[in-house]
Amino acid sequence: MTYRHILVATDLSEECHPLMERAQALAQATGARLSLVHVIEPMAMAFGGDVPMDLSLLQQQQFDQARERLDSFAGRYPELTPDNRHLVYGQPRQEIHRLASEQGCDLVIVGSHGRHGLALLLGSTANDVLHGAPCDVLAVRLKKPE
Repeated sequence: MTYRHILVATDLSEECHPLMERAQALAQATGARLSLVHVIEPMAMAFGGDVPMDLSLLQQQQFDQARERLDSFAGRYPELTPDNRHLVYGQPRQEIHRLASEQGCDLVIVGSHGRHGLALLLGSTANDVLHGAPCDVLAVRLKKPE
């Protein structure tokens, strides 16, 4: 199968560069377009949605910092033009599925930290993305930098 548009979902950590390199190689081999997404979870979600204060200023700062990190991360990959870099708010699974559908992606690549124990039972973003995805999903094992 030849892929036409690959979406890479990342947390922008340093350990995700091998994920991007794998995606880059696959995109070059298949002639696919490559896009990148980073999802910011709204602060209210982290607190269960019941926060007795206005978080809009903090969320704007969070968004601005994430934009800088996204641009810095993507700057290492010339094919990731500003049009192919996506920064969105929301629940990661839902936003990645939505963006993959809207952009006509036929493959989503996510990193997997290979968690064990309680973290495995609670699930991970990679596992969440797999379920209900509108296209193929490739989970790439991430290794912590030594």
